[in-house]
Amino acid sequence: MDFENAIIIRDKTRLEQLIERFNSKAQAKFYIESTGGDFEFYESEHHKFYNSLKKTQDVIGQSFKTKVLDRSFLPTYIFTKKDLIVVIGQDGLVANTAKYVNELPIVAVNPDPDQYDGVLLPYNAENVSKALEELLSDRYQIRRITMAEAILHDGQRLLAFNDFYLGAASHVSSRYQISFDGKTENQSSSGIIISTGAGSTGWLSSIFNMAFNVHKHSHKQEKNVRAKLGWEDEKLIFVVREPFLSKITGIDLGFGTITKTKKLKIESKMPSNGVIFSDGIESDFLSFNSGSIVEIGIANEKANLVV
Repeated sequence: MDFENAIIIRDKTRLEQLIERFNSKAQAKFYIESTGGDFEFYESEHHKFYNSLKKTQDVIGQSFKTKVLDRSFLPTYIFTKKDLIVVIGQDGLVANTAKYVNELPIVAVNPDPDQYDGVLLPYNAENVSKALEELLSDRYQIRRITMAEAILHDGQRLLAFNDFYLGAASHVSSRYQISFDGKTENQSSSGIIISTGAGSTGWLSSIFNMAFNVHKHSHKQEKNVRAKLGWEDEKLIFVVREPFLSKITGIDLGFGTITKTKKLKIESKMPSNGVIFSDGIESDFLSFNSGSIVEIGIANEKANLVV
């Protein structure tokens, strides 16, 4: 694949977000220190990020024209087949980017390996040149990661790299009718999580941890439980959070595996504030109120992570 441009995707640092909130660095510092916080931590993190960004730009700029793009522009930016995507930030930024770049290869850079685990970030500012060499010689390897899709009855569509949340936007009960594998049930719960393999170590794992702790308390067992789902597996796992059993709501359809031939269908029973959002980004959502029907399955698109 012939690349001409490198689009470097970044997010605001926490220091930049604080300055936006308090209108100046001095006011942000005063607030953090007045509450006993360490403002130097935010400054250090900010400087590490910009040092990594500059090093990455310098390396990439030797071979490609570069453009730095803020995360907020991802939904509206038009990417082309000539663009190499470089993400520098935390794992969540890779997840958010993958949904918008039309299967273009992603080089993911960890700006602070001492702080971020970087499960989705195989490179850093010191070794990103290796990725560049492999790209230029066409020797790079791609990990094709399965994504999920939610399609509403009116044609609206949303992708998820890690997971979907479906339910009420607030902490009130989520009401809906769920259909899966030939069975249908009215439910009241704290919402539904649908996870990909890449997301199985995130939100889904916390649900497994919760269930494991309850089970351990009851059965005194020490065995840990995890979702056995690979990044490339064309499967999704859904879990209903805290389903409530009543005269009109059931709890039988609480867990399942979605495949290419077995999809999840849900009809909203929420008059207002029903949502479907992906990858923990609440601003990236579809309204899901009474009368809305969604089908959730495996997307044809893949996230292509350079490894």
